[in-house]
Amino acid sequence: MAVPEVAAPEAPAKPKAKELFFYGGQAVIEGVMMRGKHHYAVAVRLPRLNPDTLQGEIVIDRGELKAPIYTNPIWKLPFVRGLALIGEQLHLGMKSLIWSANMNAGANNIQIGKREITGSVAVAGIFALVIFIGLPLLLASFAVQRSGSFLFVLVEGLIRVGLVLGYLAAIALLPDVRRVFMYHGAEHKTINAFESGWPLDVPSVRRASTLHPRCGTGFLLVVLVVSAAVFSLVALFHPNFFWLVASRVVAIPLIAGTGFELIRFMARHRFNPIVRVALLPVLGTQKFTTRQPSDDMLEVAICAFNAAREGEEEAAGAAA
Repeated sequence: MAVPEVAAPEAPAKPKAKELFFYGGQAVIEGVMMRGKHHYAVAVRLPRLNPDTLQGEIVIDRGELKAPIYTNPIWKLPFVRGLALIGEQLHLGMKSLIWSANMNAGANNIQIGKREITGSVAVAGIFALVIFIGLPLLLASFAVQRSGSFLFVLVEGLIRVGLVLGYLAAIALLPDVRRVFMYHGAEHKTINAFESGWPLDVPSVRRASTLHPRCGTGFLLVVLVVSAAVFSLVALFHPNFFWLVASRVVAIPLIAGTGFELIRFMARHRFNPIVRVALLPVLGTQKFTTRQPSDDMLEVAICAFNAAREGEEEAAGAAA
């Protein structure tokens, strides 16, 4: 997933100063969602039902971003916009995922309800809290006796990073997840090609990088680093285990907001030598969640991007 900011091309060229907004996106089931400033588009390739055809057709869903999280100025304030990013993934990401799932299931005469998908995501969210917040705390408490010490925070952080990266590496072995990661790579390549000023055709997009400085995977790594710093401050008060758990939950908005501002700063100053070094682990973690896409996947990503651009251009034309 790439948040709506500038993408780093494989051979970087500084973006034009007049550009104020940059496209972002997300991989979905057999497709890609691309998000503009006021519009989004999802493109999905349907299963090949006719044995005489090489590929299934591409279907597109376009929409306007009208929810308060996209229009209310308060969600564009520093640190608050990090929470907006999370809200966007819960809103637009879920909406796009449900649509893509139903498009693929519908081609096989199967209907997936919103309740089923929402329930699955809710269970996944609880699982994530238990595994990536509760389990590191529990394991660190066994390894370090003093739960309010800096050593405890360090051990907890290392365990959490190991669990996250191990989880991503494990699910990448699943064929269906691997295809989503390939579409993730197609999304990044398309945005990188656009920002490089290259033609949006398969040969040109194929040359672009699968790595993107504002990817959600990189954001996750920054959040893990910020959380270690925040929890180190909490350790100054030597909290008991109850307050340790409470602090991990209460600090989520602060950590998300700070993490977003840091990765945003790095992306906008990525040509600075120091920042380029700092971005290396951010880009490196994306190797866990991106794979080289096939040409037909690039076609889907390009269709989604063009559809999102058309929505923006039509709105600009109407305003003029």
